[in-house]
Amino acid sequence: MHAAQEKEWIVIRGWGSLSGLGSTPAEIKASYATGRTTFTTLPHLGQGTPVSPLSASGETALQTLVQEEPVYSSLDRSVLMAILAARQAVAQAGWADSPDVPIGVNIGSSRGATGLFEQYHEEFLQNPGQRLSPSASPSTTLGNVASWVANDINASGPVLSHSVTCSTALQAFANGVAWLKAGMAKRFLVGGTEAPLTPFTLAQLKAIGIYTKFSAHENPCRPLNPEGHNTFTLGEGAAVFALERMTEKEMQALPQNQFFTVAAVGMGFERSPSKTGISSDGHHFQKALRDALKQAQLSPDQISYLILHAPGTRAGDAAELAAIRSVFGTELPNLYSNKSQIGHTLGASGGLSTAYFLDHLSHQPTSPSLLKNNFLSNSLHLNNAIISSAGFGGNASSLLIQKITI
Repeated sequence: MHAAQEKEWIVIRGWGSLSGLGSTPAEIKASYATGRTTFTTLPHLGQGTPVSPLSASGETALQTLVQEEPVYSSLDRSVLMAILAARQAVAQAGWADSPDVPIGVNIGSSRGATGLFEQYHEEFLQNPGQRLSPSASPSTTLGNVASWVANDINASGPVLSHSVTCSTALQAFANGVAWLKAGMAKRFLVGGTEAPLTPFTLAQLKAIGIYTKFSAHENPCRPLNPEGHNTFTLGEGAAVFALERMTEKEMQALPQNQFFTVAAVGMGFERSPSKTGISSDGHHFQKALRDALKQAQLSPDQISYLILHAPGTRAGDAAELAAIRSVFGTELPNLYSNKSQIGHTLGASGGLSTAYFLDHLSHQPTSPSLLKNNFLSNSLHLNNAIISSAGFGGNASSLLIQKITI
């Protein structure tokens, strides 16, 4: 007879992020605690456009990184941000103590190295007969996001990049979990990065007609705003997570007794009814939420935190709220969003929402970013949270995180 297989969990051993809120855990936690916004005005086509750029400390960290590693000067800032976030995640996980264990990497981005791509394309249009920089091709491929992260942390496992619009970061979780559960990897770095504050990207999003009309000082991004305004506001950032497949015995060998685990990654898709792929009932959101609950074998009333995608657009927010009501009924979890502070970071947004829960909400559920305080009592299942994301094309993802005690 075969011995019973020992139960294993997918444990979030560490994470790292940087955005307008800061570049260190202490700075980010302080920003969330106060609820401060990070918006500033960027000149764009003769207009002052509100955006959420990287914090001053984040910019300094990028400059220091390039000074330490001159070869990194040819990389897009989306890649540099991913490297810094990955370093934080690996350090927090303590993986440097066992370098012989291979690490897989799956870091994605919606727009990729759009800053460099736009720069090189403009140079080409201005002088098509002049030879481009030899860095133009390798530094603008989507794959260089994950490969440079892997290079920086000396990873020796599989290296993957992908782009699934604004669901990118959470679908990196799905990929990493699949590799881990299949036994094809022991450790995986997953996440998303985005540096979209470029002229062409801003022009694209303005063309859709959803960009906020409010100034940087008027809380420009307003998820679930009752007035029904379109308040999409672009931001930049990165978030990376260190996932490890672990047994109870392995967890007991660590100094802590509480762990955040990935209980499920629900996926949803619907045939796009429009250019942005949003139906009024949010069917893709419904599918992703139900899929996550089914995988984790939990009922809706066991979820206390729901961190929304909610980009502050009239159609998108309404569709997500309709989906939530369809799945959870009248007893909704508490609804949160960090986009009122950092805007929409596209492919990094799901990752930054996850870091928001891990850094802040798990310790302080009465957050300034609480959108709807539906119930807060001692009977709350404070161990279960769902983070949702969705993207153009009809895709959605729901990450279910569970806090366990061993």
